[in-house]
Amino acid sequence: MSRLSVILAVAALVTTSLTTPASAVTAERAIATARALPLGTTVVVEGTATTPSGVFESSFSDKGFAIQDRTAGIYIKTTDDLGVRPGRKVRVTGVLTDSSGLRTIVPATAGVVLGRWDVPVRPEPVRTGDIGEPSEGRLVRLLARVTRPVEDDLPYGHKVHVDDGSGEVVVFVNTQTGIAVGRFAVGQRVRVVGFSSQYGDHYEIDPRGPKDLVVLPGS
Repeated sequence: MSRLSVILAVAALVTTSLTTPASAVTAERAIATARALPLGTTVVVEGTATTPSGVFESSFSDKGFAIQDRTAGIYIKTTDDLGVRPGRKVRVTGVLTDSSGLRTIVPATAGVVLGRWDVPVRPEPVRTGDIGEPSEGRLVRLLARVTRPVEDDLPYGHKVHVDDGSGEVVVFVNTQTGIAVGRFAVGQRVRVVGFSSQYGDHYEIDPRGPKDLVVLPGS
């Protein structure tokens, strides 16, 4: 399925879900618990923002953001830019949905409450071959080598393929990140930080900005 087809399907779901009443929820849940519930369930979760709102708009087709607690992380789909930045505590009431394989929450009306500023979430060290369902929704970090020429996937972004010897993974560079992909070449060692995501039948890492995808000295 193309990214455009997925965007149209998710837009229809978002329109329906935004009116879900908060009264359908009885208690706040840990994010890991909420992720395991059936799609369509209304949940309340609280976590610390790990990505700026709107930074993945070119491929996610929304102005959402990700949050994470001690158990897991999840992406929050919003049509408006709420000005969320990493380190902000956020409480969300909304419907559990699927966006081309990625588990997400679509907030109810007035379902996002911004709280205090917190210590930013530290990215979890992982291997390229470990990016998958267990890491989905989390902020991750890895060191690897570029394995292929940068792939143009505009207007959505660019693909940088990397591997640390444990298995190749796609680093998807959304256009809003401002990352200059022309400097990446096959064989370079890079440090990658980003949101562990899924698109269709493959998993990927979505960096948030230029500091999240850098060439290491000596490459």
